[in-house]
Amino acid sequence: SIIIIIFRRRTHHHPRIEARVPLPPARTMSRLAFSASSSTSFASRRKNVSLKSSSRKMTAMKRTASFKVCVAEAKPRALISVSDKTNLDKLASGLVALGYEVISTGGSAKFIQDKNIPVTSVDSVTSFPEMLDGRVKTLHPGIHGGILAKRDNETHMKQISEHNIDLIDVVVVNLYPFRETVLGGKAFEECVENIDIGGPAMIRAAAKNHPHVSVVVDPNDYDELLENLKKDSSDLDFKKLLAWKAFQHCASYDASVAEYLWQEDSIGHGKPAPEKTVSMTLLNELRYGENPHQPAAVYSDSTLAESSGTGVASSVVHHGKEMSYNNYLDAEAAYSCACDYPSSDRTCVIVKHTNPCGIASESATGGDLLEAYRLAVRADPISAFGGIVAFNCAVDEEMAREIREFRSPTDGETRMFYEIVIAPSYTEKGLEVLKGKSKALRILETKPRMADAPMGLRQVGGGWLSQDSDSLVPEDIEFTAVSATKPTEEQLEALRFAWRAVKHVKSNAITVAKKGKLLGMGSGQPNRVNSVRIALEKAGDDVEGSVLASDAFFPFAWGDSVEKACQVGVKAIAHPGGSMRDQDAIDCCDKYGVALVTTGVRHFRH
Repeated sequence: SIIIIIFRRRTHHHPRIEARVPLPPARTMSRLAFSASSSTSFASRRKNVSLKSSSRKMTAMKRTASFKVCVAEAKPRALISVSDKTNLDKLASGLVALGYEVISTGGSAKFIQDKNIPVTSVDSVTSFPEMLDGRVKTLHPGIHGGILAKRDNETHMKQISEHNIDLIDVVVVNLYPFRETVLGGKAFEECVENIDIGGPAMIRAAAKNHPHVSVVVDPNDYDELLENLKKDSSDLDFKKLLAWKAFQHCASYDASVAEYLWQEDSIGHGKPAPEKTVSMTLLNELRYGENPHQPAAVYSDSTLAESSGTGVASSVVHHGKEMSYNNYLDAEAAYSCACDYPSSDRTCVIVKHTNPCGIASESATGGDLLEAYRLAVRADPISAFGGIVAFNCAVDEEMAREIREFRSPTDGETRMFYEIVIAPSYTEKGLEVLKGKSKALRILETKPRMADAPMGLRQVGGGWLSQDSDSLVPEDIEFTAVSATKPTEEQLEALRFAWRAVKHVKSNAITVAKKGKLLGMGSGQPNRVNSVRIALEKAGDDVEGSVLASDAFFPFAWGDSVEKACQVGVKAIAHPGGSMRDQDAIDCCDKYGVALVTTGVRHFRH
């Protein structure tokens, strides 16, 4: 009699697929005695089975033979090829327990085998060995046909049957550690060798065919994958989520490769890339944006340029309420300003609505950081209340106690309230004391930013603006005296302090200062005269003998910003210069005996 085997190809989440395969006579009968639990691949079980019997031959057989029908369940299959082997043993054993045949490559297969978990090597499926130092492993129709075949497409199913290709139902892949290799400072050739080729091909194939194949790129998804497979039902939404994650994983990976290649001097030459992809990772959903009706979130920057892990987004939050959108903006403004001051001159910066309203360094106090903090508050105690306090140095117990107990200079009674304290480090006791100030006080710790921070991006309607960071500090700038009166060394030191501060004030920006301390600032005014007026008012009686810095040149002098500053007692002024009326500013300062210096550098901030 003739026996027809119906191989019922059973896959989780999908309708059963049946491939009817007529077998030749007795010489192949022994091949039918296989176990449904065997780890031998489906393709090898059907080896030498003829799939091309003509309808004419079958008709003749039907006339003369009786039929027996055997039904055998073929195992679903999972392909595993990972660099990150976190929880791989748990995943592989879980798949085997669910009846899956596990197929794997190289190091992944060895890892699974060493855990005494049944595994089939990829080369036994493809009948082709790994080659080119492992560059070619899975780039084979026996793999990609099994992944890409649409189970509900009769033509697809017929074609893979004709070519003895088994279906692959689960693909678990993560990629060569390219980013880690680059950040490890390896040679160009080694970095290029760690660009994955076969991995992204399998991931993209599985993600494209996600209605029929589950694709996993993140070990954190292993448990949920196993739970879904246990249900033995089609959860298309879960598969769509995995597919999205897979494509995003490949996109981020490729973005790192493109970024790395473009930064090579022989390619990019320091110019903007013609195309740019910035990879970001969600850190938190925020309560809201600048206002309660605006949804918001915070992301970390996953580019190679931001690999140092510095900056406010990377902060360790030791204490306090959840960070808000505005908190991040203000903390960034305060900490970037504080870090602009040299660590050899410990400095406190207080910011409100992204503008520094108080700055003081220990150079103003003979090395007393506590007094520097007090001076920063006194510069504008009303604005400082509810602001952000930033340091460029460690916060110890003594400093923490001063922050906790200091009373507002406005009434001498009210304890100062702050949203955030941020510093590069805290002593154990300092952190303990500071936590006692308020349950709501956010205490942030983060590494200082690099002096050559990476290129910044800012969104405008329909596009993005890109620019290098404004990393120039007074040490990089030549202060050139252009007036008859020359600044003293003390005035030059004060001008450098004021110039460092004015860079962080919104334009039009004016700062008034004395050695190591900000006396007043004017920010964000549409005209420079008003910014000068506000800064001088904030300085009050301390303005006599002070210095003034302007982020851009003075377009007018007489009866305008320059003369007003000279008339109230400012003794030295710094501005970039470059105005058609620069000589008017010089003549005005000469009249009042005020020193005027130019920097040749503008510090607009919008």
